[in-house]
Amino acid sequence: MSEIKRRLPLQCPACDAPLLVSRMFCGECETEVCGTFELPVLAKLTDKEQQFVVDFIKSSGSLKDMAKNIGVSYPTVRNILDDLIDKLNKME
Repeated sequence: MSEIKRRLPLQCPACDAPLLVSRMFCGECETEVCGTFELPVLAKLTDKEQQFVVDFIKSSGSLKDMAKNIGVSYPTVRNILDDLIDKLNKME
């Protein structure tokens, strides 16, 4: 049986406000950290957007290599990157 990958929720299911992290737990030593922390910007991206960032870094930022590796045209990769840049700018 395959394991189900659960996505970290980013929005409140009741009011749609952004969720904050309030508790972290170490499964090894059982240390618990409590407080109010924002999620890192990259954690706020979708799985697909996060994978694009990873692929971008692995290709040393070469859009030409990215296009070849993911099987799409250079302009498509450029558009994806531009959309991601716009999204990141709006998050700041």
